[in-house]
Amino acid sequence: MEDLKRSLKMPLFGNTFSPKKTPPRKSASLSSLHTLDRSTREIELGLEYGPPVMNLGGQSWKFEDGQWISESGGNASGREVQRLKKRNVQLEEENNLLKLKIEVLLDMVRTEQL
Repeated sequence: MEDLKRSLKMPLFGNTFSPKKTPPRKSASLSSLHTLDRSTREIELGLEYGPPVMNLGGQSWKFEDGQWISESGGNASGREVQRLKKRNVQLEEENNLLKLKIEVLLDMVRTEQL
């Protein structure tokens, strides 16, 4: 009878869930280039690998100095474009300030003439 009571007893929080650990995966390379010897790799890829190049939306992009550079859109790097945009904003703000100063000076001249 005791055995029956123990077997029917279902502890609510008594047993903790502990899944079995999965075995580590074998790292398989997606490329078969590592299996080729040096001379075959040179024939397949050429002596100079060069920077990676890709085409997106009809534009050619090359990876140089840690940045993607558009080959078809000029030779300015991303940093250079950001620097020029920031400088452009500064010059626009300065231009607006100078326009305001001219307006103030013209208003001062007009009030003196009256």
